Amino acid sequence: MNEQSEQIIIAGAGLAGSLLSVYLAQRGFAVDVYEQRPDMRRVDISAGRSINLALSTRGIFALSEVGLKDEVMQLAIPMRGRMIHAVDGSLTFQPYGKDDSEVIYSVSRGELNMRMMTLAEGHPDVRLHFGQRCDGVDFTTGTARFVDDESGESYSRSGATIIGTDGAGSAIRTAMQRLGHFDVTQEFLEHGYKELSIPPADDGSHRIDVNALHIWPRRSFMLIALPNLDGSFTCTLFLQHTGDPGFEELNSPERIHGFFQQEFPDALPLMPTLVEDFMENPVGQLGTVRCTPWHVGGMAVLLGDAAHAIVPFYGQGMNCSFEDCTVLNNCIDEFGQDWERVFHVFQKRRKANADAIADLALANFIEMRDSVADARFLLMKKVGLALEERFPEYFVPQYAMVTFHRIPYAAALARGKLQHSILEQLTEGVTDPAEVDFAKAESLITETLRPYAEDMTLFT
Repeated sequence: MNEQSEQIIIAGAGLAGSLLSVYLAQRGFAVDVYEQRPDMRRVDISAGRSINLALSTRGIFALSEVGLKDEVMQLAIPMRGRMIHAVDGSLTFQPYGKDDSEVIYSVSRGELNMRMMTLAEGHPDVRLHFGQRCDGVDFTTGTARFVDDESGESYSRSGATIIGTDGAGSAIRTAMQRLGHFDVTQEFLEHGYKELSIPPADDGSHRIDVNALHIWPRRSFMLIALPNLDGSFTCTLFLQHTGDPGFEELNSPERIHGFFQQEFPDALPLMPTLVEDFMENPVGQLGTVRCTPWHVGGMAVLLGDAAHAIVPFYGQGMNCSFEDCTVLNNCIDEFGQDWERVFHVFQKRRKANADAIADLALANFIEMRDSVADARFLLMKKVGLALEERFPEYFVPQYAMVTFHRIPYAAALARGKLQHSILEQLTEGVTDPAEVDFAKAESLITETLRPYAEDMTLFT
């Protein structure tokens, strides 16, 4: 199929926009990407939400499809599981998967975004335009309006298909909303987040285990730390905005130091710039955006956070957005440049899955800050891995389905609920996985679950 004549406008040069531009350019489209921020490769700016990202199977698959995997994986550090830090300093390691082949990868959002931009710009059919703010879209004429933030000049682009990858505050989504018959909800947690850091040791090494995602769970709040290539860790404190403890209460060096001394005593000596970082870095918002429809005929479509922003607690925001790019590309394979049909089917295939991962991410916040220190939760995790080993055609733990497989999110959510019920029954009155009645387990599993492979194509 010759698609050379078609032009695409992408609003947003973040991770999804950069990846999508490569997908489309490889099909022969001419792609112009407009980004409101200056070029972060040349100007020292924040990468936006700077929580480190967890790259996993869905994202890696998308990168592989466009030949970017090897370049991106140079930025990645494997994490084999969670390292749980108790208040008394004791450590408990919880592997993510059944073996060391099932790991997630820590990557810096800023470093990854810069690398993705460079890789996209290396394609002759991709042009990136920085400092260009989308000022709206006239869907009656198919015209996108932009403002050059340096000169203040306004101008329009028309005649091109428009794709909004411009994040949770999407200007393209706002323009769609003005058309009417558009539903959007934005739900914010009572918690916010603040970025902190653990610097490298004097010899440049990591001060704590480099191949783990570190969690200090404290019931209603938590601290996490993800490794960076330079020997540092990016730490993130998730805490209520108000209350005791709350960000508003931690408003002096003494209160900050006292809070960490009480709640994270083993982390405090690792963070020499804690007070300065805490006082200087802003508190970020944590929210979920859901909307419908995602497209206006065949003229424009939303993708990634612009369509479905989620909280970061399942490590799937980037992976979900990358998978959006894969699915949209598949729809173009099937329907060519019949954009209205492409966008309609894309939304149909992704909406249920986007809602599912949003729900899973919210639930995983409770798991990370609370359940990971619970004995029954840990027992059920171990039993789940044992069931996967014995009944691999039927039972795959929900975390593995989401993170290490490409089963649709909605199917993973549905199967996960059934599997949780099975685990509750099998662990009732049990304190050790060896005590589980595996004959009963086989009966429950085969009566309750379909073979795993049968759900691989649901909701797609």
